[in-house]
Amino acid sequence: MLRFGILSTAKIGRELVIPAIQDAENAVVTAIASRDGTRARQLADRFSVPHAFGSYEEMLASDVIDAVYIPLPTAQHVEWSIKAADAGKHVLCEKPISLKAEEIDSLIAARDRNKVLVSEAYMVTYAPVWRKVREVLASGAIGTLKHVQGAFTYFNRDPGNMRNIPELGGGALPDIGVYPTISTRFSTGKEPKRVQAVVERDPVFGTDIYASVKADFGDFELSFYIATQLANRQVMVFHGTEGFIEVKSPFNADRYGAEEVEVTSQNHNHSQVFRFPDSRQYRCQIEAFATAAEGGDAEIVSLESSKNSQHFIDAIYRAAEKDGWEAV
Repeated sequence: MLRFGILSTAKIGRELVIPAIQDAENAVVTAIASRDGTRARQLADRFSVPHAFGSYEEMLASDVIDAVYIPLPTAQHVEWSIKAADAGKHVLCEKPISLKAEEIDSLIAARDRNKVLVSEAYMVTYAPVWRKVREVLASGAIGTLKHVQGAFTYFNRDPGNMRNIPELGGGALPDIGVYPTISTRFSTGKEPKRVQAVVERDPVFGTDIYASVKADFGDFELSFYIATQLANRQVMVFHGTEGFIEVKSPFNADRYGAEEVEVTSQNHNHSQVFRFPDSRQYRCQIEAFATAAEGGDAEIVSLESSKNSQHFIDAIYRAAEKDGWEAV
């Protein structure tokens, strides 16, 4: 059993990741740390976790954990991932693991010098729905892929929410722009060559709240829009010469409906629907990470892949400042 320490009492940990770790067959939460010891103890008691620490440093120095899960604000991800790795702990850090691609080089160095696993928590790459999309694409069922189309939107104008605070790494692209990009890269195995983009910022918060993106992958194009101040919507469509794949509720099934992959033939005379009523993508993520951390054979998100992901997001920001294409 890989023993996890949770570095902070953040909502995503409380609601999604801690339950997933406790549900996993090869991992367990043994400690929770907070800068407020009382909050750490309260959350530990809620999940019957034996150890609670009143500082992050104290937990990292302890021998009751093998790995840490980091759900801190984005701007703190690099710093604490390095500190955890230097403490000899495996690291699963929430996305995005950094705000600039070049910052990931320091994470790679920390991983290598400490011989630990450091991985970005892209739960979608472990989800059965996205494994199915990759399988269908590889089978040639929709012929030659020509276009991928996506959308991910929600509405949040809370000034106290980190997604609306630039200093904490807020913004639509770091929060949700990473999902159409990582899922396309994961399912096709291809990398973007150049991008065009329009980005809109909130006049009060200063964060990016809308982006419309076109990316050239060479063999096909990806077009998507994201927003943090539009009605909730999620969809991904992979359009080929012989048919198309529609991924319904591709990222957050519990909030946007049932997870389904529908494959439709060219002339619409045949379709298949693959349903995943209980995919438990966070549990899948934890079990794969724990297997890899213990030296087993499991596909995880490497820091090298994370660097490519961030190069993509960095290029979108640059493209928004100019007319025409920007190289990734």
